[in-house]
Amino acid sequence: MRYVDGFAIPVPKKNLEAYEKLAKIGKRLWLKHGALDYQECSHDEDMPDCGLPFGKALRVKRGETVVFSWIVYRSKAHRDAVTAKVMADPAMAAAAPKTMPFDMKRMAYGGFRVMVGK
Repeated sequence: MRYVDGFAIPVPKKNLEAYEKLAKIGKRLWLKHGALDYQECSHDEDMPDCGLPFGKALRVKRGETVVFSWIVYRSKAHRDAVTAKVMADPAMAAAAPKTMPFDMKRMAYGGFRVMVGK
């Protein structure tokens, strides 16, 4: 059964370029070690008549936007194996900035079993 790690992250707009550089490295490493898909998306619009907007849910501040991302795996066990390989890859340590381009304490994330999909 497919498994997905999902993330919603408030990112200062001034740091989006730095975030994108890290995301490109992340994509390369996760796919290299077996992830099936890796996507990073920047917020484009709210749908005020439909539920709670991401920006409001994440308490986005002036000058911030939301990045929504996910990584797809064959299973939860596959996720664990891929993540362990990524974390052990020297390229991961080399890519880590001294300070992240967002506040990690405000990142929302979780692992999800796919209910409907491929």
